[in-house]
Amino acid sequence: MKRIVEIVPARPGWYARWRLGPDATRCYPVTLWALLEENDGGGREVVGVDCVGQWPGADDDADADFVRYLFQTPDSGAPEDAEPPSAAEEPDSGPRRAAVPAA
Repeated sequence: MKRIVEIVPARPGWYARWRLGPDATRCYPVTLWALLEENDGGGREVVGVDCVGQWPGADDDADADFVRYLFQTPDSGAPEDAEPPSAAEEPDSGPRRAAVPAA
């Protein structure tokens, strides 16, 4: 089991890319970064939580697989496969994962 050590807001321009199928991906803006630590203190990792509540390693059966994080300067625009902001806020706009646990 892991516990959350620290949470910080993500700078604009960070995205999490998810594979929805063999030829389909979708990017969602990362809203925060969480530093996770093994309960025994043996290892740490940073995960980004995107605007629809997904993060790599969540304990559920999502319809999407995490691909990678990417950064695009805000003045260069969003990635081609980015979810439009209004659709990302709607309840049924894409795969969902559970909220970040309080540990």
